Amino acid sequence: MKSEFAYEEAQRHLKQRNRFAALAGMLGLTTILAVGTAATSDEAIVLVPITSERVELSSGGIEATYLELVSRDTALMLLNRAPESLDYWMESILKLADPAARGSLKAELIKIVDEQRGSDISQAFVIAQIHVDPDTLTSTVSGTLKTFVGAQVIASQTRSFEFIWQRRGLSLGLTGFRQLPAQEEESQ
Repeated sequence: MKSEFAYEEAQRHLKQRNRFAALAGMLGLTTILAVGTAATSDEAIVLVPITSERVELSSGGIEATYLELVSRDTALMLLNRAPESLDYWMESILKLADPAARGSLKAELIKIVDEQRGSDISQAFVIAQIHVDPDTLTSTVSGTLKTFVGAQVIASQTRSFEFIWQRRGLSLGLTGFRQLPAQEEESQ
């Protein structure tokens, strides 16, 4: 009697073990399929509507429209500055910086801050055109750069600036910027 009872009990435990093993196998297979699907599908983020166009950033590439909007906002932030807001100005630009380029950008910005701090010199930039290249992640912003001492305009010049971007996953970071020489401005 004891052996029959032990045999039935062992069979019940074996069936239960086999059900758990089948369940574990199905869960493992489901996990492998989910990881495979996540690794091979494009990831996308729909951005806040700041324009009448639908803008989406996906792992497949950067849209020209998105690069243009980011370049526009960065140019306006970078090229419109006053002595009263230099610390905020520098921190705002550094928030856009690619982590690998943050140190070199900060060094460039500190030079500008040191030159402008304590002066009455401000500048304003009016954009005339923007050219973007999503393949090389560069953009050129052209327009009029006005320099003020107090309220008096002391210079108004047509200038072009190049912005260089780096993509990390779904984020876009500024790696560098420069003013283009006059001959490059005309060829744009």
